[in-house]
Amino acid sequence: MKIIISSQSELPIYAQIEEEIKNQILDGTIPEGTLLPSIRKLARETGVSVITTTRAYSDLESRGYIASQPGRGSIVLPQDNKLLREQYRKEIKEDLTHAVAAARQTGMDRQEFDSLLDSVWDS
Repeated sequence: MKIIISSQSELPIYAQIEEEIKNQILDGTIPEGTLLPSIRKLARETGVSVITTTRAYSDLESRGYIASQPGRGSIVLPQDNKLLREQYRKEIKEDLTHAVAAARQTGMDRQEFDSLLDSVWDS
């Protein structure tokens, strides 16, 4: 599993780790049923603290991407998991809410916004 952490990112390190793992789960790079590296191993590999990786795994688990199994570690849940889809839907709605607010602030009308959304969707 490859995790890229940027010191120039506005996101805290735990959130960067969480995003990297989440994106790899969603795009199929990390398939369901995969046992993730232990928290300590991931901390060593990324050069961050155990507390940081613990926070990332904890957030991924609370959002339904992974499950902790005592004695085994953390395992990737199925992508078609209902909880996962609902969480992803919530994140998309949040992002769209921010996009609509920004569009309104710049004076963009609905037709222009729809056109922009269509171009992003098609790319």
